[in-house]
Amino acid sequence: MAAEPVAWRADGVPCSERFDDIYHTETGALAQSRHVFLGGCGLPGAWSGQPQWRILETGFGLGLNFLTSWQAWRADAHRPRMLHYVSVEAYPVGPHDLLRAAGAYPELMPLAEQLAAQWHGLLPGFHRLAFDAGRVLLTLCIGDVQPMLRAQRFEADSIFLDGFSPQQNPAMWSPDTLKAVSRFARQGTGLATWTYARAVRDALSQSGFRLERRPGLPPKRDCLAGVFAPAWTVRRRGPAPGHIETPGSCAVIGAGLAGAAVAASLARRGWQVMVLDAAGQPAAGASGLPVGVMAPHVSPDDALLSRLTRAGIRATWHELERLLEEGRDWRASGVLERRPEGDTRVPAGWSDSGPNESWPASAAQSAEARLPADAPALWHARAGWVRPQRLITAWLRGPGIGFRSNARVAHMAHGGGAWQLFDAEDRLLAEAQRVVVAAGFESGRFAPALPLQPVRGQVMWGAMVADDGLPATPINGDGHLIAHVPADDDGTQLWLAGATFDRDSTDLEPNGADAAANRERLERLHPAAAAALAASLDSGEARAWVGVRCASGDRRPLIGPLDADDAAGAPGLWACTALGSRGLSFAALCAELLAAQWHGEPLPLPANLAKALSTGRTQT
Repeated sequence: MAAEPVAWRADGVPCSERFDDIYHTETGALAQSRHVFLGGCGLPGAWSGQPQWRILETGFGLGLNFLTSWQAWRADAHRPRMLHYVSVEAYPVGPHDLLRAAGAYPELMPLAEQLAAQWHGLLPGFHRLAFDAGRVLLTLCIGDVQPMLRAQRFEADSIFLDGFSPQQNPAMWSPDTLKAVSRFARQGTGLATWTYARAVRDALSQSGFRLERRPGLPPKRDCLAGVFAPAWTVRRRGPAPGHIETPGSCAVIGAGLAGAAVAASLARRGWQVMVLDAAGQPAAGASGLPVGVMAPHVSPDDALLSRLTRAGIRATWHELERLLEEGRDWRASGVLERRPEGDTRVPAGWSDSGPNESWPASAAQSAEARLPADAPALWHARAGWVRPQRLITAWLRGPGIGFRSNARVAHMAHGGGAWQLFDAEDRLLAEAQRVVVAAGFESGRFAPALPLQPVRGQVMWGAMVADDGLPATPINGDGHLIAHVPADDDGTQLWLAGATFDRDSTDLEPNGADAAANRERLERLHPAAAAALAASLDSGEARAWVGVRCASGDRRPLIGPLDADDAAGAPGLWACTALGSRGLSFAALCAELLAAQWHGEPLPLPANLAKALSTGRTQT
């Protein structure tokens, strides 16, 4: 799906050829956003002093309502801690048109440049873009309006209706669409739109909105504002399990990728978090891998795992760019994935010029990776290598987060509205309102109902000698190879290859059989690298590293509350675990999903994908 073309008139007004309509009034987009939408919903005054504000928009267009809302949030000393902006858009424009539209407004241009930098990979579905250290979250729902609305669940505080005109785009303003919009409204939710069309007013009134006619922005005489105040009792589902209004204290068990990501997401929302780990330092378990590959899964039918990994990598990518040094702690190198002969299929319509960021590798890309030009492979542009320990350290360094080492939690008790966590000698380690279990395969000690499986993995790694003939970009497939990873400031570079998968094993001792298996795997994956490293492997200079991953029964992460048996009937005990071998891809996304469920926020994933990660799927 190519970017939606925008026709620019001589007077600078952008037009849609698809809908034969203009994107905003001739008076100007900024004036329209402030007068019609922010003014119509009483912003910024309405959000003053609130912990969060959630805006739902139909029709993202050129993004100027979002940029204006973000700019107003930034300028307000009494702004909410978190601003959520969820927008549905069936036909996203290109980043150059976003920048051109914002170019007339100097106060918006720095924000538009940040938006354009994240404006990539917009395949149909949900895309979470994060700004201002993750406190401004834009969830783009790319697709037709009604399916996208069905896929999202939250209570909006403000609703912006901003599609093309009802005459040109009737589906956006149909009674069914407006009824679907009303399902996001709570008592008092504000609504604003530029149109005063009778059919729109009637449908909104029938859906429970009390409407007010307001002066429009010339050349329009009128615009519409409203508030959700139905004359009938609205029957809605109660708050989701675990919903909480005010951040408090939380203890996180486990200082790997999952635990550190949860701590960072909760602290961003105002929680005071204590992370406990049995080891003497963070990242002592499977997350202590010297360097790891982060690459998406791709399938011809764009299966669940494919969509999850894309969403997860977007979430992690933002954190890498925000917290780490590119080229030293991680590298946005792309990844070449070797595939079986004849199996480089991708979903229909994908190409190397589309919004997808994976496609069949070219002969030149294979040759550059020092593979045969005809080697079947996929190229993943949004991929690379990461040093996990450095990401974990950066997350745990954030404000509101404490870390306690050598703190093995033996048992927990709940009373007086709080959890107490004790060691084996019954010494109190921490006390908190909530607990998140993120202890890898050790999570089973606190959540015996979860179907967790340890999966031992061994890799081989070492220092590069000169160039070693190793590829500049990571290679994965049946195993993986990473090279040219800076070790220290002395210029040393590392390589790593592996890994084995030994289910139900927790043995942390390296063994020769796995070393041989990894060497054979490397010879198949990248023969030239295996030959270049032969001397190092023969001499025993290469080192072995062993970690034990945690997987679920269906190989998907587990995020959600633990059942009554696990929690002893007490509230506030949750899990974020079973990230398997994709911790780098999943940790940030899973942490954001947990935080969204706690705070009634818009989901970072469509509801069916979020449900596919729920602890509840295993406890029915």
